[in-house]
Amino acid sequence: MTIFDSIGGAPSVNVAVDKFYGRVLDDPELAPFFAGVDVDKLKAHQRSFIAAAIGGPKIYRGRDMASAHANLGITDSDFDAVVGHLVATLNELGVPAETIGDIGSALVPLRAEIVEVPTA
Repeated sequence: MTIFDSIGGAPSVNVAVDKFYGRVLDDPELAPFFAGVDVDKLKAHQRSFIAAAIGGPKIYRGRDMASAHANLGITDSDFDAVVGHLVATLNELGVPAETIGDIGSALVPLRAEIVEVPTA
């Protein structure tokens, strides 16, 4: 069984993405990254990306992570804050810790593609 299936498939991914972006957009350190962004479109891309990353049937057709985050000046701290919001969202939704770890393992390698200002 894939992670996608174990968490309840597309309906669960949809709820998780909505709750996750609620947290991120309420974070005063992260919200400026989304000024002028079509959040509904972003959520749709995120749903597809997450579903594909955790074994779901959707195919992600968005830009690669480096291109999507280029010139945003994202730091390690920003990346860690986003991961923290994702973990908090998944905990809130009752996702088992082992599954959260599996999701994290699938997403952590993206740090190198997203972070432009690494911690010295």
